[in-house]
Amino acid sequence: QVQLVESGGGLVQPGGSLRLSCAASGTILSIYAMGWYRQAPGKQRELVASITSGSSTKFADSVKGRFTISRDNAKNTVYLQMNSLKPEDTAVYYCNADHITVVSGPGLKTLDAWGQGTLVTVSS
Repeated sequence: QVQLVESGGGLVQPGGSLRLSCAASGTILSIYAMGWYRQAPGKQRELVASITSGSSTKFADSVKGRFTISRDNAKNTVYLQMNSLKPEDTAVYYCNADHITVVSGPGLKTLDAWGQGTLVTVSS
Protein backbone atom coordinates (compact mmCIF):
# COMPACT_ATOMS: atom_id res chain seq x y z
CA GLN A 1 0.00 0.00 0.00
CA VAL A 2 2.94 2.31 0.59
CA GLN A 3 6.10 2.36 -1.47
CA LEU A 4 9.28 4.26 -0.69
CA VAL A 5 11.52 5.03 -3.65
CA GLU A 6 15.05 6.22 -2.96
CA SER A 7 17.50 7.94 -5.27
CA GLY A 8 20.80 9.76 -5.14
CA GLY A 9 23.32 7.18 -4.04
CA GLY A 10 26.62 6.60 -5.79
CA LEU A 11 30.38 6.90 -5.62
CA VAL A 12 31.95 10.05 -4.22
CA GLN A 13 35.44 11.03 -3.12
CA PRO A 14 36.22 11.79 0.51
CA GLY A 15 35.19 15.33 1.33
CA GLY A 16 32.51 15.30 -1.34
CA SER A 17 28.75 15.63 -1.10
CA LEU A 18 25.68 13.62 -2.05
CA ARG A 19 21.97 14.22 -1.69
CA LEU A 20 19.59 11.33 -1.12
CA SER A 21 15.88 11.58 -1.81
CA CYS A 22 13.04 9.31 -0.77
CA ALA A 23 9.47 9.67 -1.97
CA ALA A 24 6.56 7.81 -0.42
CA SER A 25 3.60 6.89 -2.59
CA GLY A 26 0.21 5.38 -1.89
CA THR A 27 -3.06 6.47 -0.34
CA ILE A 28 -1.22 8.37 2.36
CA LEU A 29 -2.92 10.84 4.64
CA SER A 30 0.04 11.58 6.88
CA ILE A 31 3.46 10.35 7.94
CA TYR A 32 4.71 11.02 11.44
CA ALA A 33 8.44 10.58 10.90
CA MET A 34 10.72 9.94 7.98
CA GLY A 35 14.36 9.14 8.18
CA TRP A 36 17.46 7.41 6.96
CA TYR A 37 19.26 4.39 8.32
CA ARG A 38 22.43 2.82 7.03
CA GLN A 39 24.11 -0.54 7.16
CA ALA A 40 27.76 -1.08 6.44
CA PRO A 41 29.14 -4.55 5.67
CA GLY A 42 29.36 -6.62 8.83
CA LYS A 43 27.61 -4.00 10.95
CA GLN A 44 24.12 -3.49 12.28
CA ARG A 45 21.70 -1.08 10.71
CA GLU A 46 21.87 2.29 12.47
CA LEU A 47 19.86 5.48 12.47
CA VAL A 48 21.52 8.28 10.53
CA ALA A 49 18.90 11.01 10.79
CA SER A 50 15.16 11.43 11.16
CA ILE A 51 12.63 14.24 10.96
CA THR A 52 9.06 14.42 12.20
CA SER A 53 6.10 16.09 10.53
CA GLY A 54 6.69 18.95 12.94
CA SER A 55 10.32 19.26 11.78
CA SER A 56 11.96 17.87 14.91
CA THR A 57 15.22 16.24 13.90
CA LYS A 58 17.56 13.63 15.29
CA PHE A 59 21.07 12.78 14.10
CA ALA A 60 23.65 10.13 14.81
CA ASP A 61 26.64 11.66 16.59
CA SER A 62 28.90 10.54 13.75
CA VAL A 63 27.09 12.74 11.20
CA LYS A 64 26.24 15.83 13.25
CA GLY A 65 27.50 18.96 11.56
CA ARG A 66 27.96 17.19 8.23
CA PHE A 67 24.51 15.87 7.30
CA THR A 68 21.21 17.70 7.19
CA ILE A 69 17.73 16.28 6.78
CA SER A 70 14.70 18.01 5.36
CA ARG A 71 11.21 17.08 4.33
CA ASP A 72 8.45 18.17 1.99
CA ASN A 73 5.23 17.06 3.69
CA ALA A 74 3.09 17.91 0.66
CA LYS A 75 5.16 15.54 -1.47
CA ASN A 76 5.79 12.93 1.26
CA THR A 77 9.46 13.24 0.43
CA VAL A 78 12.52 13.32 2.66
CA TYR A 79 16.00 14.47 1.72
CA LEU A 80 19.40 13.76 3.24
CA GLN A 81 22.16 16.19 2.33
CA MET A 82 25.51 14.62 3.08
CA ASN A 83 28.57 16.85 3.11
CA SER A 84 32.20 16.25 4.04
CA LEU A 85 31.75 12.57 3.37
CA LYS A 86 34.19 10.11 4.88
CA PRO A 87 35.07 6.55 3.90
CA GLU A 88 33.32 5.37 7.06
CA ASP A 89 30.06 6.75 5.67
CA THR A 90 30.14 4.00 3.07
CA ALA A 91 27.00 1.90 3.49
CA VAL A 92 23.64 1.01 2.05
CA TYR A 93 21.28 3.79 3.07
CA TYR A 94 17.63 2.88 3.72
CA CYS A 95 14.73 5.26 3.86
CA ASN A 96 12.15 4.70 6.59
CA ALA A 97 8.69 6.12 7.11
CA ASP A 98 7.16 5.64 10.52
CA HIS A 99 3.51 5.75 11.56
CA ILE A 100 2.02 6.23 8.11
CA THR A 101 -1.72 6.78 8.10
CA VAL A 102 -3.33 5.37 4.97
CA VAL A 103 -6.79 4.85 3.60
CA SER A 104 -7.77 1.21 3.89
CA GLY A 105 -11.19 0.25 2.61
CA PRO A 106 -13.80 2.20 4.55
CA GLY A 107 -11.36 3.22 7.24
CA LEU A 108 -7.80 4.08 8.07
CA LYS A 109 -4.79 2.16 9.30
CA THR A 110 -1.23 2.90 10.26
CA LEU A 111 1.91 1.15 9.13
CA ASP A 112 5.66 1.55 8.69
CA ALA A 113 7.64 1.18 5.47
CA TRP A 114 11.21 0.78 4.26
CA GLY A 115 12.86 1.62 0.98
CA GLN A 116 14.92 -0.86 -0.99
CA GLY A 117 18.22 0.81 -0.11
CA THR A 118 20.72 2.86 -2.06
CA LEU A 119 24.47 2.34 -1.95
CA VAL A 120 26.75 5.20 -0.97
CA THR A 121 30.45 4.58 -1.51
CA VAL A 122 33.03 7.10 -0.32
CA SER A 123 36.38 6.30 -1.80
CA SER A 124 39.25 7.88 -3.66
